[in-house]
Amino acid sequence: MIPQSKPRKKSNSSKVNLMISLTFHALLVVLLLYFAARSGMLGEKIKKIAVTMEKEKPPVKPPEPPKPPEPPKVVEPPKVVEQPKVVTAPAVVAPPVVAPPAAELPSFDFAGGKTVIDSADPVQIYKGRMEYILHSKWNRPEDMADDNYVVEVAVAVDNQGQMSQPVWQKGSGNLKWDDSVKEVFKLVKGFDRPPPTNFPASVVIRFDVMSEATEPVLP
Repeated sequence: MIPQSKPRKKSNSSKVNLMISLTFHALLVVLLLYFAARSGMLGEKIKKIAVTMEKEKPPVKPPEPPKPPEPPKVVEPPKVVEQPKVVTAPAVVAPPVVAPPAAELPSFDFAGGKTVIDSADPVQIYKGRMEYILHSKWNRPEDMADDNYVVEVAVAVDNQGQMSQPVWQKGSGNLKWDDSVKEVFKLVKGFDRPPPTNFPASVVIRFDVMSEATEPVLP
């Protein structure tokens, strides 16, 4: 009879060998890394890897400058709409109004180069005669600015036509001009005809630049 022999465990031995091999290689790698780190080789390698990675990074774009602010928009003023011109019709011209006939005035005739007044009132005729005689004797000063000079004298006449002492009512303010009027009453003392029956007791004779010797037409 063949004696029984124990079978060999091949599987266990192969696993042990694998473990031993891995452990050996791991120790070897650790030793290499240790010596590399001590000699600086590992640091240089890591630096090269870092530089390579840095180079491979895409370039970073610089930030865009801020855009300048937009200028404010100019607001256009509202357009003025022209109003249509209104055409007005021409005004209707009314026919001219005919003035009434002028009132009849006393006629003025010239006799001997002197103005003659024709009136139907005996009082106005006699007063005009008095003014004519007195103004005809008046020697008014010349070359004087006497446009505003006025003298008024109250005169009374009796039923014989004689003149009493005249009463000075208003003077011009100029001594020479007033004296020329006073000279008139020194020359004339009365009139050639008596006044009418209804003649007033006193009448005012006016002396100014517009005064002139006017001779009335006696009836």
